[in-house]
Amino acid sequence: MLKHSVMTVAIAAAFALPLSASAAENPELAAIRAQIAEMKQSYEARLQALEQRLQDAQAAVAEAQNAAASAQQAAAAPAAPVAVAAPAVAAAPAAPAAPSARAGDNSFNPSISLVLGGTYANLSRDPGSYRFGGFMPPEGEIGPGSRSFNLGESELTMAANIDPMFAGQLTFALTGENEAEVEEAFVQTRELGGGMNAKAGRFLSGVGYLNGQHSHTWDFVDAPLNYQAFFGGQYKPDGVQARWLAPLNTFLEVGAEVGSGRGFPGNDRNKNGFNAASVFAHTGDDIGDSASWRAGVSFLRTGSLDRSYEFDGIPNAFSGSSKIWIADAVYKWAPNGNPTQTNFKLQGEYMRRKESGTLAAGDLLDGYSSTQSGWYLQGVYQFMPNWRAGLRYDRLSSGSPFIGLVDSGALGMEAFPALAAYNPKRSSVMLDWSPSEFSRLRLQFARDEARPGQSDNQVYLQYIMSLGAHAGHTF
Repeated sequence: MLKHSVMTVAIAAAFALPLSASAAENPELAAIRAQIAEMKQSYEARLQALEQRLQDAQAAVAEAQNAAASAQQAAAAPAAPVAVAAPAVAAAPAAPAAPSARAGDNSFNPSISLVLGGTYANLSRDPGSYRFGGFMPPEGEIGPGSRSFNLGESELTMAANIDPMFAGQLTFALTGENEAEVEEAFVQTRELGGGMNAKAGRFLSGVGYLNGQHSHTWDFVDAPLNYQAFFGGQYKPDGVQARWLAPLNTFLEVGAEVGSGRGFPGNDRNKNGFNAASVFAHTGDDIGDSASWRAGVSFLRTGSLDRSYEFDGIPNAFSGSSKIWIADAVYKWAPNGNPTQTNFKLQGEYMRRKESGTLAAGDLLDGYSSTQSGWYLQGVYQFMPNWRAGLRYDRLSSGSPFIGLVDSGALGMEAFPALAAYNPKRSSVMLDWSPSEFSRLRLQFARDEARPGQSDNQVYLQYIMSLGAHAGHTF
């Protein structure tokens, strides 16, 4: 600092003094000029020393990186004997840089998360007789589950970036029946450009709103009736998905999927090609600072071959196509966009399914067609931090199907008791407490009238606990 002050004073003095011959010969001015020259030489020498140190450091880093890369290539080469590769590593002058290389590789290790869930169920009706009146019994996870204590579906997820181009995820569903099922197993692109991305494997389909969410994120213990009746819980295709996000201020997403068609309402037809296809579009935006919304439409087309079911000991089988249209919407509100104190969510989905083909009863076969629908509407209100209450209403409509064997008089409706017209419905109320974002306890009561002439009063106690790193949830 002293040298800087002296330099400043000297420069100021040099400009302030008159440029005369007598001033130039002043001994004091000559001394100041000499000091300036000495300081200039000193600064130049220090700058050169710093530049040399920087160059040496850069060279050392480059040498260490090259040595580490050579060591990794030598170790990874399948044909290279260990005896040859080892001296190369030992002789590398930058061997201490290897731990940093290994630390960088750890960034590609998968993050692992585990979601534990369980319930206690008190049911007034035998869950073994559960069915949807007027609907062919669906495959999958339907009904209220078993009575008493149950180990619910736990999820084990591993996810990581594969390289700059791809990422992957594997999710196991561990059931209370000591079974492990692959819920999701897919690779996806990280950024194709232009708002495009793709996914391949088994995944939760993008149709509808609730379908793309894991069950532990649902606001109620179970899936709505329309999801159970039309998808058997959730639609999870094996196939390929493409999404495009429009470059707009308003959210707009368009997607398409093709797959094997094995998932209900389809089945395995032992057929090449794309046996199921779906398209969907979602849009949304903010409403001021406190509210936002999202709405979407989806269409799924799949097929079945001898999709069999048995009801009251009577076997039937359907072959044909299933087409499902879905309309969904969700509205969220939080004061000034901050949901920590209080917030409200309203969501609903309407589904309409049309099936056409043939229906077999024993050795008899004739035409069949039906148009069935279902919807739910639910609202969840967080009235204070960590506490929420919710209401949900579900309803299905079986319609009046055309059954060729009945219309022709070959058989009566008693041969198809599951298809007698009926409109199942259910009302649910829940209260949950979340001490943190990793744990939740829930109490739920439902009055289920899915079975004709029978009301089932259902009481649930549920816990959901998350362990490990967990990805953020969708809107």
